[in-house]
Amino acid sequence: MPPLWRRVGVAATALRRNGAARRETLSARREARTPESALPAGPRPHVSSSANLSSASAFRSLRNPNYRLWATGAFVSNIGTWMQRTAQDWLVLAELTPHSGTAVGIVMALQFGPSLALLPFTGLAADVFDRRKLLLVTQSTMGVLALGLGLLTVFGAVELWHVYAFAFLLGCATAFDAPARQTFVSELVGTADLSNAVALNSTSFQAARMIGPAIAGVVIAGFGSGWAFLANAASFAAMIFALARLRIVDRDRHERAAPARGGIAEGWRYVRARPDQRVVLAMLFLIATFGLNFPIFIATMAVSVFHAGAHRYGLLTSLLAIGSVAGALLAARRERPQMSVLLIGAAVFGAGCAVAAAMPDYWLFGATLVVMGAASQTFMTGANSTIQLGTDPPMRGRVMAIYLAIAMGTTPLGAPIVGWVADVAGARWSLAVGAAAGLGAALIGLLYLRVSSVEARANVE
Repeated sequence: MPPLWRRVGVAATALRRNGAARRETLSARREARTPESALPAGPRPHVSSSANLSSASAFRSLRNPNYRLWATGAFVSNIGTWMQRTAQDWLVLAELTPHSGTAVGIVMALQFGPSLALLPFTGLAADVFDRRKLLLVTQSTMGVLALGLGLLTVFGAVELWHVYAFAFLLGCATAFDAPARQTFVSELVGTADLSNAVALNSTSFQAARMIGPAIAGVVIAGFGSGWAFLANAASFAAMIFALARLRIVDRDRHERAAPARGGIAEGWRYVRARPDQRVVLAMLFLIATFGLNFPIFIATMAVSVFHAGAHRYGLLTSLLAIGSVAGALLAARRERPQMSVLLIGAAVFGAGCAVAAAMPDYWLFGATLVVMGAASQTFMTGANSTIQLGTDPPMRGRVMAIYLAIAMGTTPLGAPIVGWVADVAGARWSLAVGAAAGLGAALIGLLYLRVSSVEARANVE
């Protein structure tokens, strides 16, 4: 039997060939539906090697003025978002409860649960309504919620149930915001640069993750948690300004979906007919549910194991973001994601969680977080691009809503469990849960590659 690395290589080659054949088939169908008068005369132009080199640039989407404006506003807003997340976890863990990991898990469940509960409506809204107007509403709503929680905290009136309520309302707004925001990018850059734009969005989010928690740590230590919430409320102005200034011509707008077409049920049928997407979503379920509970991992390890203050707690989140930025930038240079890359990302993430659980020192734990950040972002960016690029535009909002419901909405299932493990067995054992999730996802990917390899050899023979 050939070695494992050769079997994975054969499977990855077969997947690329199958994907190319599928894209050619879809392209032929689209051309068959397109009137000849709408097609340019003559053969398709040859793409030069210099053009290929330019398209491989990690920052090529920034050549688009609309995307530059969008990315700038998003970066400022993301910094505020990470300031609030850090302050919220610290407020619950260190100020409103006696270091309760379960309480942090409940907050996460309330904040991310609506993405799953509202799934029948959020994806269809992104496909049917004008995405920019929808985003203006959701961004404004989230800004008002941040302002309300900030004022309660600054005036010393905040209680734990207030945090629970604001987390739930923020989750409802985010449930509608996320599918529209993810799919709106295709209106800004088009299909050719979509994979790059997705990776740059992740880079922006993770760079903000590196900056925001560090600023939040200083603000919490110097002024209190409430001022971090108020800073986040102010940061939404940048995103709202960018959305108002975007100039998108009609030909760039997405094809509206008819509500009578079946809603989210049509999205589920679409995914069930795609084995590659089912595998990616299965891997995502394990990692998102039990692995991406970084607020619990970092908060419980920082407070319970290393007895760190607010500043050093924020620094750990920034170290995680350094690795995430590196992973996102590497993903931005890839033309298309590959299943083998997702498998490696999941495996390294699982191994990283296992190593982090055994780290005896604060700084060694922080160094391991860098590796975990790079691996998790490699997987998440690849999964996002795989789903978006493999979905027809009229279905993209609903399919991405399913993706985001799994990526964020499964947290209510995993976060309380991971938080309970941290409370009962200790913070290190909560990381062991993440390790099992990452390695389990890698096993699913490996089995899929092996089956694809067998099918490819059978087709050749």
